[in-house]
Amino acid sequence: MALLQVEDLKLHYKTLRGNARAVEDVNFSIEKGETLGLVGESGCGKTSTVIAITRVLPKNIEALKGQVLLMGEDITKLPDEVFRKEVRWKKISMVFQGAMNSLNPVIRVGDQVAEPILLHEESTKNEARERVMDLLEIIGLPKEFYSRYPHELSGGMKQRIVIAMALILSPSLVILDEPTSALDVSIQAQIMNLLKSLKRKLGISMIFITHDIALASDLSDRFAVMYAGNIVEVGNAAQVLTNALHPYTQLLLASTPRLREDVTPSYIPGAPPDLVAPPTGCRFHPRCPKSFDRCSSEVPADFEPEPGHRVKCWLYGG
Repeated sequence: MALLQVEDLKLHYKTLRGNARAVEDVNFSIEKGETLGLVGESGCGKTSTVIAITRVLPKNIEALKGQVLLMGEDITKLPDEVFRKEVRWKKISMVFQGAMNSLNPVIRVGDQVAEPILLHEESTKNEARERVMDLLEIIGLPKEFYSRYPHELSGGMKQRIVIAMALILSPSLVILDEPTSALDVSIQAQIMNLLKSLKRKLGISMIFITHDIALASDLSDRFAVMYAGNIVEVGNAAQVLTNALHPYTQLLLASTPRLREDVTPSYIPGAPPDLVAPPTGCRFHPRCPKSFDRCSSEVPADFEPEPGHRVKCWLYGG
């Protein structure tokens, strides 16, 4: 049984111009101990997908449908209070984009990491403090950092603290929304090495969200490629990175600089579509170099040219 199974997930926002179809019929799964790289351009619906899973929703939701099965249980049917007490932070936690700026500047970082323990479990402050100190050592920070304030930490240290907050209740699944986007390259490498170490030592599952498919390849076992609210390709790392099927995935990979090849990176022509009024048929067809008549009139089905490798493109079936 998959740890997480997302089926026909749909999320629309209400805006002044109409409904923005941010997530449309999204399907994917994650196994225990596996990392799924959720990749795509900014605004394609990656963050909307995971806030629908974690139910951290804004007030302007127009439609939310689909199933999210956690170990076979549909957590979308749980009452909000039950979800908050039994699922959020305990079973699924999230490191939000720009989370370093969410640390309270006047509270010691150790107390901020300990807060979920005190809220969700019957632990004393001393017990919580000991658990936080043990976790600080696991994420590569000395125990003494418990008493520091956020302004005393570098960007990489703050990011480690935010990751510790997501791990403190030992969830089965951790969602990381662009956890390295605000860091320079050397610190980014340190955080990626930390995540690989945590994955190996703790056996946790992760969803790693990024627009950088090369960065995701350093951590991900499988990929889900997202474009304009749709998952257009899903496969294991070898399938997606060495045999990309969807034209959008191929262009994403072609735009990535190569260290060992004398190949000039290309760019994806055009701009992402307006999700209030997305194109008919395949949403990528206005930018696709391989589109033909059917692409503009019919929404492509999911095809599976090889086992475990799904693609939403008329080039492979129909």
